[in-house]
Amino acid sequence: MKALKYHKEFKLNGISFDSTDDLIAYTRGKYQEIFWFITDWFDNLDFIIVSTSGSKGRPKSVKIKKKHMVNSALATGEYFELIAKTKALLCLSTNFIAGKMMLVRALVLGWDLDIVETKIDPLENITKDYDFSAMVPLQLYHSLGKISHIKKLIVGGGPISKNMLNEIQTVKTEVYATFGMTETVSHIAVKKLNHIVLDGTNSANEIYFNVLPGIEILTDLNGCLVIDSTDISDKVIVTKDLVKIYSDSQFEWLGRFDNIINSGGVKIIPEQVEKKLQEIIFGRFFISSMPDDILGEKLILLIESSSNDSEELGIYKDLISKLKTLGKYEIPKEIFLVDIFQETGTKKIQRQKTLDLLFD
Repeated sequence: MKALKYHKEFKLNGISFDSTDDLIAYTRGKYQEIFWFITDWFDNLDFIIVSTSGSKGRPKSVKIKKKHMVNSALATGEYFELIAKTKALLCLSTNFIAGKMMLVRALVLGWDLDIVETKIDPLENITKDYDFSAMVPLQLYHSLGKISHIKKLIVGGGPISKNMLNEIQTVKTEVYATFGMTETVSHIAVKKLNHIVLDGTNSANEIYFNVLPGIEILTDLNGCLVIDSTDISDKVIVTKDLVKIYSDSQFEWLGRFDNIINSGGVKIIPEQVEKKLQEIIFGRFFISSMPDDILGEKLILLIESSSNDSEELGIYKDLISKLKTLGKYEIPKEIFLVDIFQETGTKKIQRQKTLDLLFD
């Protein structure tokens, strides 16, 4: 394969480069993660090795073709109307696909990309405005006071809480949730999260994900999403994501097939219960299960809290008992307060590792 070229309008921290060697030299030592990626990007191989986040277990290495990364960048540019000279901000780690793809979009589309430290409050020292950026939910939460510096923002790596959803309705920034994974070369679908009507019938999870150009979707026999697109993969991608498809280009995400809990013969999707619990729990939490002699599996709720206070547990139990949206089988049998949830490098909650430590 011939080494790739970059767009003539591409800039990094406001600097233009006469050659790939100049770009590589600029990043060496200063941005070591980026240096290694840029070096690989411009070599003669037709693929990049990318590590998954490890949210569902041990991280693994995935081989992704560069042409698929280019196609993904072009699709994002087309969907969001991000042309050459777009001013963009990179605040994600380039060890993972989301950060790598911000670089690829800039290189392919000719963006003016600024780099800031990957931290929970990436806009802390920002004074200029940007057309586009990508964050994880934790970064958005800590950036709400200055988020107006970003015109369009995509958020991935975890769900947006109902509390945060309410807070972003009044900001001028256009905020979008993304759906994707390493194997799909970052996101393949997005849904708008703000400037929408939140009246109980139009909640965030009732706004459909809209697929990007060149993506075809269907479901398998288990109701899991199947992605068919030669633009991003040489083979059909079968996910473990339970979805409801509404049209050729729209779907609703329901939860993970491998998270389904069978409690007394009733199948429960944890993510659907979590959506309802967002009404009363504003911190981080998740639904899981533990063995039960009668039910086989019983529903449990884990809440991130350092108090370990019986009074706090009592308050949560009382609130849950009064939550009318919960079905009979969706009420947790036990609640656990956990000091700190286990996380991946991209700040996703590692459910199984958290459970393992709790019950060790």
